[in-house]
Amino acid sequence: MQRIAADFEAATRHQVTLVSGSTGRIYAQITHGAPYDVFLAADQKTPARLAQKGFAVPDSATTYAVGRLALWSPSKVLAGDGGQWLRQGRFRRVAIANPRLAPYGAAAMQVLSALGLRKTLGNKLVQAENVMQSYHFVHSGNADLGFVAFAQLTTGNGLATGSVWLPPQDMYDPIRQDAILLMRARDNVAAKALMRFLGSASAQSILADHGYETISTPPSGVR
Repeated sequence: MQRIAADFEAATRHQVTLVSGSTGRIYAQITHGAPYDVFLAADQKTPARLAQKGFAVPDSATTYAVGRLALWSPSKVLAGDGGQWLRQGRFRRVAIANPRLAPYGAAAMQVLSALGLRKTLGNKLVQAENVMQSYHFVHSGNADLGFVAFAQLTTGNGLATGSVWLPPQDMYDPIRQDAILLMRARDNVAAKALMRFLGSASAQSILADHGYETISTPPSGVR
């Protein structure tokens, strides 16, 4: 989003202030009056819930990307088969985003269920508030490996160091990520422009460079 925001500002002269956090946490902030204009979620259900409750403009949601879940270790331990490594249990801790707040955490729990390891690994799971914190738990050595967003491991020029396993996508529900225009910004020209910009070739190219699948759909409610 930093790259997308910079391109957007250069193209439009509007300014963007970014606030990051788990999808569930930002949802709670919005419903308690946080002064946000556009919400980029890591799922589809949360923006839809905001629209249903009157906090977002109906029909303004757009799928800007599809995320991929990754199991990552800074070392070479995964050897290409993270599922087998998880079954062997030769690690102290595995980081996972809070499945109640973070869609990537929910997806990780689906993978563990598919592998039959949800209960087996219970005492080895280290729960992070969001997928960014899950990454930091692994990066700092507080966890040996962890479920993160594949996009966190890309630099635009290749993968970060270490080993990565991409669970088969039939193990978890697609992580379709929607953006939505919040009600306070229904007449905000800059916010509407950003919503449209998310589907531009520039923004979609950046997303693809960072490991997302790009299937942007135009928001019908944003003119």
